[in-house]
Amino acid sequence: QVQLVESGGGSVQAGGSLRLSCAVSRSGYTYKPYCMGWFRQAPGKEREGVAGRRDDGTDGTTTYADSVKGRFTISRDYAKNTLYLLMNNLKPEDTAMYYCAAAYRGGDCLRDHGLYNYWGQGTQVTVSS
Repeated sequence: QVQLVESGGGSVQAGGSLRLSCAVSRSGYTYKPYCMGWFRQAPGKEREGVAGRRDDGTDGTTTYADSVKGRFTISRDYAKNTLYLLMNNLKPEDTAMYYCAAAYRGGDCLRDHGLYNYWGQGTQVTVSS
């Protein structure tokens, strides 16, 4: 099993920054996930991939949604068992519940939501204009 606990959400004004954290705990798995990612869902909208990362100890390739490229950065600290999402220059359209997720199956870490076996409970981000 993998448990994921997000934190760091909050309310900010447009142009501000937040850093989301996702604490990762694993039991029963001796190897790292293939992918870890951040997703978001706003009220009345479908869930969308925000950032994905190869997490299996290869090259750590990252991918981003076009809407957040250049503003958001996904990173991993294995020593702290934590996944991060640094969000700069936030916009009101970034308002959503943000979730981290882990996948133990191969595929597109950003676009293939069905890869992901484990999901956190989410942390709310609200950006005011």
